[in-house]
Amino acid sequence: MNQNPTVAIVILNWNGKSWLEKFLPSVTKHSLNSNIYVADNASTDNSISFVQQNYPEISVLRNKANYGFAGGYNQALKSVSADYYVLLNSDIEVSENWIRPIINLLESDKTIAACMPKILDFKNQNLFEYAGACGGYMDKFGYPFCRGRIFDSVEEDKHQYDGTAEIFWATGACMFIRSSAFWEVNGFDEDFFAHMEEIDLCWRLKNIGYKIFCVPESRVYHVGGGTLQTSDPQKTFLNFRNSLVTQTKNNFSGGLFWKIFVRLILDGVAGLKFITERKTKHCLAIIHAHWAYFRSLRKTFKKRNQQKNSRLNAKCSPALNRSIVYLYFVKRVKTFAQLEKYIR
Repeated sequence: MNQNPTVAIVILNWNGKSWLEKFLPSVTKHSLNSNIYVADNASTDNSISFVQQNYPEISVLRNKANYGFAGGYNQALKSVSADYYVLLNSDIEVSENWIRPIINLLESDKTIAACMPKILDFKNQNLFEYAGACGGYMDKFGYPFCRGRIFDSVEEDKHQYDGTAEIFWATGACMFIRSSAFWEVNGFDEDFFAHMEEIDLCWRLKNIGYKIFCVPESRVYHVGGGTLQTSDPQKTFLNFRNSLVTQTKNNFSGGLFWKIFVRLILDGVAGLKFITERKTKHCLAIIHAHWAYFRSLRKTFKKRNQQKNSRLNAKCSPALNRSIVYLYFVKRVKTFAQLEKYIR
């Protein structure tokens, strides 16, 4: 175990001065033994001048354009030297001792590539937060869910998931990752731009034998939706397109064609639901996502074949070999505790 591993906290920013004003104080207060960076995606507000004037101890990394979440981090992290990266959203408040429990776990087992803390809702701190909750999982058709959140059902935190646990994916809102592992799989897939890129990254790590964990002893509080609101059809587009790409790239457990076929049908049902809710733009976003997915198939299969040649964990597959859509909407399974008997 390294007695003094180096930790770099990297906050990706795009026109986020208000978030930096609100949440940098907690980061600087509770991260005294870490180097803090703000990676800026060519902001047009004065967020960077704010950081430079008020936090001279924080290093600023300037990207030449808005490369999104995936490209923004890839570009910035090339300039960061550390044993561990902590990728932290600008709209997160951290708590005392949020770093050490996770670093201790990572140091204890070199096969663990990434971890996340418990993510609670900043506005209602008794609830888990949508983007990650207490650890991410995936069903057989590529739909993500979490300990503490299935679709729009978010649980109250009653310490029911306080045990450290192996998970399938760690949220990009607050991801601790071994820097060597990050670059071993070439970082984030920049074609994703934003959304689902952390799931793709974690799946690729698992495919070469690494493990992912959630450490609830560490807690942070997330506002959520700071860049793209849930009401934005662009977010719908990115989520549906990137989810299909993630499944196609990474699922080697068999029956890929069938899984994608079923997934397309289920997406169509989601589109009809949007129409009944008078959210036509979101339905159109799903259609556009499907077309974008098909247009990118050649490129996606090239990435799949490149990964196929290097993967070690031939049996890595989503932790839930059932449909979360069926369990949630038909069987009325609303909490992760009800799902645990199905989880591998």
